Order: sequence, then structure tokens, then C-alpha cells
Amino acid sequence: METVILAVVIAVVVLGVLAGLVVGSRRKKSLPPPPPTAPDITAPPAEPHVGDEAETPRDEPRRTIEEVDLPGGGSTGTAVEEPPVVEVPELEIPEPTEGRLVRLRARLSRSQNALGKGLLTLLSREHLDEDTWEEIEDTLLTADVGVLPTQELVERLRERVRVLGTRTPEGLRGLLRDELLKLVGTDVDRTVKTEPAERKPGIVMVVGVNGTGKTTTTGKLARVLVADGRTVVLGAADTFRAAAADQLQTWGERVGAHTVRGPEAGDPASVAFDAVKEGKEMGVDVVLIDTAGRLHTKTGLMDELGKVKRVVEKHAPLDEVLLVLDATTGQNGLVQARVFAEVVNITGIVLTKLDGTAKGGIVIAVQRELGVPVKLIGLGEGADDLAPFEPEAFVDALIGD
Repeated sequence: METVILAVVIAVVVLGVLAGLVVGSRRKKSLPPPPPTAPDITAPPAEPHVGDEAETPRDEPRRTIEEVDLPGGGSTGTAVEEPPVVEVPELEIPEPTEGRLVRLRARLSRSQNALGKGLLTLLSREHLDEDTWEEIEDTLLTADVGVLPTQELVERLRERVRVLGTRTPEGLRGLLRDELLKLVGTDVDRTVKTEPAERKPGIVMVVGVNGTGKTTTTGKLARVLVADGRTVVLGAADTFRAAAADQLQTWGERVGAHTVRGPEAGDPASVAFDAVKEGKEMGVDVVLIDTAGRLHTKTGLMDELGKVKRVVEKHAPLDEVLLVLDATTGQNGLVQARVFAEVVNITGIVLTKLDGTAKGGIVIAVQRELGVPVKLIGLGEGADDLAPFEPEAFVDALIGD
């Protein structure tokens, strides 16, 4: 019995020892390993930036914004950038239009050789035979007077010379002056209609073929109107030529006229409509509409011009439709004039480039062809070289002193 008890005790002790060993070994395995010690790493030298010295940056004392001297007395307020100044062009004062043609007479007289002086030379011959009268007729035709006006003038000159028998230079000059004035016309109203009785503004449309100086003429006409005390709005309805709107706006800015323009290659009728609308809202006296130059042989372009006219007349009737003709084209200009007159009902003629090689007889021919008067003539490249047409000054310049 004692032996059995002793064996049990020994077994219990052995089991206890074994259990302690197992628990101890498990505790040792569950402990985490100690953290490794971080090594000391030296930072590489900083790479230099643009404009820096190639060396390691050094710690330097820095100043605060309060310690920095700012321009303008050390104020620490935020600087406000001023908006750019827009330069406004200085307004020009156009020359008065009264008597302008007289002042420009020297330029007009350049075209007198083919007509005035040539006729006076022939009429001063001692014997006026049939050959001389044929030369007089040729001179008139060469000066673009036209066939029918030439025949009328020659017949009247022959009759007066035969009846009066005047042979002195002064007498011949007076006789020729009288007959030319009859052909040019002194009893025609040449006023550019810009003052309708019952409304404002007056509406003027400028038409013509390419290269006649139409946009420039529109700008010069604005100066004529401003010189006479009118206020003007310009409509840049020439949307096909890239520089046309800029050119017209420059003319307007010189005299204080507002320009209405649209996108390049836009609808010209829309621009013309807006110009009249803005002219009404601003209460100006006159709206000038510059249209695109077009070939008189192109049916589509001419139809579009008719559309511009119809759209504008939704506001009010046109007071003037001025056809700009290059005087140097002579009889060819009459073909253009006929077509334009059929499309838009021309009310007046502007003859440009009449100061150079143009022949003065075109004034007579175009009036006879269209049945409308020449109202303005261009006598140079200057801003104030567009003059109201005065028959007496015109004829005096042709026949000379």
C-alpha cells in the first residue's frame, strides 16, 4: 500500500514538472523580438535649382514681411494693378463743305485739257469749217460727254456762233460756259437728302462695284455731314472684305461717329438693320450704310443688294441711294450704273477720282443716262477731298481762266 502511494506521488510530481517545462517553453516562443535600432542616415546634399549655387544650403536668418521695406513708404497693403488706359483718338474737325469745290478747283482743272481748253482752241480758229466742227465733236466724245449730249452741244454752238458772230477769247469762253452749264444742269436739286420731315434718322445707302472707293467715300461723307453739324451712325454692311469694317470704323472714330458692325462673312442685311435700329435709339441725324462692292454682272450679288434695301425699309424708307462711280472708267461706268439703277433705284451719283486722268464729260453722260444728278465728287486722297457738286465751279474749272 505504501509503495502504491509513493508511486502515485512520484507520478504527480513528474507530471507537474513536465507541465511547467511545457508552459515555460510556450512563453518563450510568444515573446516578440526586440525592435532593431534605426541607423543614423546622413541626408545627401541638396540639388541646386536654377540660379542657385552648387553647394549645400545653409541656414540663414529670414525676415518677416513686416521687416521688409516695400515700395511706397513701407505700406504692407496689397498692391492693386491699375487697368490699362485705352487711348481715345482725338476728334478731328472737318473743313466746312460750303465752297469746298472752289477750294479744290486746281485739282479739278487737271481734266480741263481734254474738254475746256481743247474746245476753246478749236473755236478760236479763224475759219470754223466742217472739219473744225468735226474736231469739236470728236473732242467732246473723247471727253466722255456721250453721243446725244455731244450732238446737242455742237448744234447749239454752231447756231450761236453763226448768229452772234463772236470771235474774241472772252466771248467764246462765255458762250462755251453757258452751253456747258445747260448740259450739266443748274436747276437740279443736288442736296444729299438726310433730313426727312417726320422722322429721324435719315437713311443713306452707298452702293457700287469693287474698287470704286465706296468705303472711303462713305467715311468721307460722314465727315461732310459732321462738318454740317449732323450726328452720324455708320453701318458696316460690307461683311465680305475683311478690312472694310475696320476701315469704316477708323473713319468714324475720327469724327466721333459710332460704327455698327457684324461678324466677318455675316449677313449684310442684318448689319444694316441693326445700324438703323441703333441710330433710332441713339437719336442721331443720319445713318450711312456701306454695302459690299459687287460685280454688276453677278445676279446673285445684285439680288442680295436688293435684300439689304428691303430689310432696311422695314424701319423706314431709304432717303438716298448713292451710286459710287470711278470717273476714270468713263463710258464703262455707265453700264454699271444702269444695272444698279434697276436693282435699288439710284437717287444720286458720287464720282470719285475726278482729279487725275478722268475726263469731265462723264458728269454730263452719267446724268443723262440715269436721269439722276451728280451730288458729290471726289478730288483726291485727302480726308476732306469729297465735295458737294457745284455746276458753276465745275464748268469754270473745265474751261479755265
